[in-house]
Amino acid sequence: MIESIENILNTLVGLVWSWPVVILCLGAGFFITVLTGGIQFRAFRHAIDVVRGRFDKEGEHGEISHMQALSAAVSATVGLGNIAGVAVAVKTGGPGAVFWMWMIGLVGMATKFAECALGTIYRIEDEGGQCRGGAMYYITRGIPERFPNLAGAVGPLAMFFAFACAVASLGGGNMFQSNNVASLLNESFGVPPLATGVVLAGAVGAVILGGIKRIGQVAGILVPLMCGIYILGAVGICLMNLGEVGPAISIIFTDAFSGQAAAGGALGAVIITGVRRAVFSSEAGLGSAPIAHAAARTDEPLRQGIVALLEPFIDTIVVCTATALVIVMAGMYGSGAPDLDGATLTAAAFDHFLPGFGDGFLAFAVSLFAFSTAISWSYYGETSTQYMFGSRAVVPFKLLFVGAVFIGAVWKLGPVIAFSDLTLGLMVVPNLIAVLLLSGKLREETHSYFGKLRSGLFERN
Repeated sequence: MIESIENILNTLVGLVWSWPVVILCLGAGFFITVLTGGIQFRAFRHAIDVVRGRFDKEGEHGEISHMQALSAAVSATVGLGNIAGVAVAVKTGGPGAVFWMWMIGLVGMATKFAECALGTIYRIEDEGGQCRGGAMYYITRGIPERFPNLAGAVGPLAMFFAFACAVASLGGGNMFQSNNVASLLNESFGVPPLATGVVLAGAVGAVILGGIKRIGQVAGILVPLMCGIYILGAVGICLMNLGEVGPAISIIFTDAFSGQAAAGGALGAVIITGVRRAVFSSEAGLGSAPIAHAAARTDEPLRQGIVALLEPFIDTIVVCTATALVIVMAGMYGSGAPDLDGATLTAAAFDHFLPGFGDGFLAFAVSLFAFSTAISWSYYGETSTQYMFGSRAVVPFKLLFVGAVFIGAVWKLGPVIAFSDLTLGLMVVPNLIAVLLLSGKLREETHSYFGKLRSGLFERN
């Protein structure tokens, strides 16, 4: 029965994640990069200043700080997408898939800027006084403003996105996370998946009942700490095996255009795998991160887009590269790949160089990464559910979300990955269509903001 479900899901994933969606992700990123004059490069330092609070003012509208918004969004991306997702990419697409993850990461910085800026520009305040934003809001509020003739089409498009986001929050943002935690804890310490499911579901439930403020506070503590330790471990391995770093990078570049190490040896499979895993890792193009950034305290909406462009750099360029280098240097790809999946493969690669690190720290890190990802995605799903059904549906959704944490822990990985890829792919299309339609608005706002910045109209702290 499970194999039949997995086969059906994989067929649907193949239809969704075909060349049109891959071209849409890459094309939209390149287009926005050109449109904004390489915003991800020229605004990088300014983004760091904004996160540091150099431009904060008292009394700005919103619930959480720039740093908390960044942490909440990064907590939804830095984690299993970088640990388990990279392992899946290297095993199925070969080391060359990592190169295409880098490409999506770089152009995805521009995409992330665009969607998070638009999400904050068109955010609303709900009946409880809380700021709500996301692709569904810039679809319904932004597109009719720019294209009145399309007003009749925006409702179904926004509802489609909200539905896909709510379902994706249960898949990629939830069950995929708890499944990898359960697998790794069982592999490392013999913890029964049932026990993992119960504990993780209880912990997630305790946090998400507190809303976006509590989610931001928890993420603001967990994400910097765990990212720092994880990256230090990977960097330590690279320094201890410095002679192998160059050849590993060379393999990634060579295989990106040959596909020799991919399953089946097809170059197309390498590219599609890399793009799919990069979108899963960075969420650039999904339209999910704008939901978190819309809650930030700011009177300058474009500023949240500037903060958001740091996310793909952190999770895809830095963390994914650290994971990929360890796996490739350990030779765990192609014919050398062990019969392991996701986070367990990454743990085995770390243990190859630092015995005990994978089974010990990595199991702990994955648990916290998965936890932080789940609590952030719960807010994405909550906002989407509220958009579709109103505030009365929020509590039932949270209960459903907690139940899905448990289900993911005891279900096998194959259907979970396929289900996650399917729902995430469905989010890309309506979101990027809206971003491209609103590119004129984005260009105007970008020109206006940087004009004010150059004129010294923004006070620095």
